[in-house]
Amino acid sequence: MPARERTRKENIVANNKQIAADVLEAVGGKKNVSFVTHCMTRLRFTLKDRSVVDETQVKKIKGVLGAQESGGQFQIIIGQNVPKVYDELCAMSGLAKQAAIDENLDGTKEKLTPKTIGRNVMNYLAGSMVPMIPVLLSVGLFKTIAVVLGPGMMNVMPAESDLIVFMNMLYNAAFYFMPIYLGYNAAKNIGLTPVLGAFMGGLLMEPSFVALAGEGTAFSVYGIPCTPGMYAQTVLPILLTVPVMHAIERVLRKVMPDALMTVFTPFLTIGISAPICLCLLAPLGSWLGAGLAAFFNMMGSTGGVVSILGGGLLAALWLPMVVTGMHIALVGIAQVAFLSAGSDPFVFVAIMISLWAGFGSEVAGWLKLRKKEEKQAAFGYLVAQLVGGVGEPWLYGMSFRYPKLFVCSIVGSFVSGATALALGVTAYVMGLPSNVMCILTFMGGDAQNIINACIAAAAGFVVSFAVTWFFGFTEDELENGPVAERS
Repeated sequence: MPARERTRKENIVANNKQIAADVLEAVGGKKNVSFVTHCMTRLRFTLKDRSVVDETQVKKIKGVLGAQESGGQFQIIIGQNVPKVYDELCAMSGLAKQAAIDENLDGTKEKLTPKTIGRNVMNYLAGSMVPMIPVLLSVGLFKTIAVVLGPGMMNVMPAESDLIVFMNMLYNAAFYFMPIYLGYNAAKNIGLTPVLGAFMGGLLMEPSFVALAGEGTAFSVYGIPCTPGMYAQTVLPILLTVPVMHAIERVLRKVMPDALMTVFTPFLTIGISAPICLCLLAPLGSWLGAGLAAFFNMMGSTGGVVSILGGGLLAALWLPMVVTGMHIALVGIAQVAFLSAGSDPFVFVAIMISLWAGFGSEVAGWLKLRKKEEKQAAFGYLVAQLVGGVGEPWLYGMSFRYPKLFVCSIVGSFVSGATALALGVTAYVMGLPSNVMCILTFMGGDAQNIINACIAAAAGFVVSFAVTWFFGFTEDELENGPVAERS
């Protein structure tokens, strides 16, 4: 073989090896790869943590033609030499080689069933919320410290002290602007331009819009009636809006001339999405919440078995209602009744008792987990909940990643709520943190009231603990982590 030809082939091999090395580094190394295969032109990665990958930097790698998220995989377009790059990547990383797949895989559609729809919804929620877990856990710990040092527990510092105010500011900064953070993450998760998702979250919190909501002033968008609302800390409006924006943007990208793409695709995406969001999707949670509030008020006032079942149902549905923002209407009505009577025998009873079912599921989950990193994270979430009263880290960091935990908590909550109503428990204190101190909600009346509350709390805790212990995880999940993060 002539020297020039031999040198050319050696350079090709070297180039393939370099591409493989650069790609492997860009996706976070072997430790971040759950699975990798290839088709005719693309490397297809299933990653443990998609957030560590900078898609823009991947596209700059010499030999990479493009990159995209599709079908739950991070795909890097290499071209016709992808089999050789794949071989080099597997050789240097030790990752198991897989048979090549059909290039048309992305065109196949998964059959829609209740199971697949539910899984896709949970994956969407988890993919949107999980990137926020480090921040939520961190500010949850700050909140925990504030609760412990503040007048609610040790009373070391007054609520007005600079340190307590500062730690509460950190907590509020994470949760108040939730629609913006979620908008960005959800958009990135499903393929919408991320800044458009963040923008729509910001629109929900725009000061003039918030002022209109506070004043109850009539408003319209393009002549469409709109009911302004307070959407800080909410998740449902933005999570419903982002998929709509994604669908609109995809259509526009297909039909928009390249010369007009940069300006008019986002312009029209925002212009079309905004009224859908503000006039329909954002108030949806409030409308549904108002309906549920009326329903539960009816059950609570009926008495007897109906109220007992109503208490169990309200406790069971409380967590899903909080996640979707539908709880606001019910809490508002309950607060008015509480302030008028000085106590509440139904709504606040079910709400506060249901927390103990959540505690049971969380403790069982922490004890049951085997993987070191999962167990450590679960412990942090547990402390934030039991001491600080901050349940979001566990909810989004565990329950959305292991969906059975969500169900287990609901089962225990029904038991606790029904038991409390059957025993005639009454809530006498409003506004306590959602930590172990919440049992003080039932301090009032005679001694039997707090005893009955403790019995109901214990029932919910034990049932939720047991259900979680036996049914909360599969053996595969305990050994390998959440399935959604592997496929």
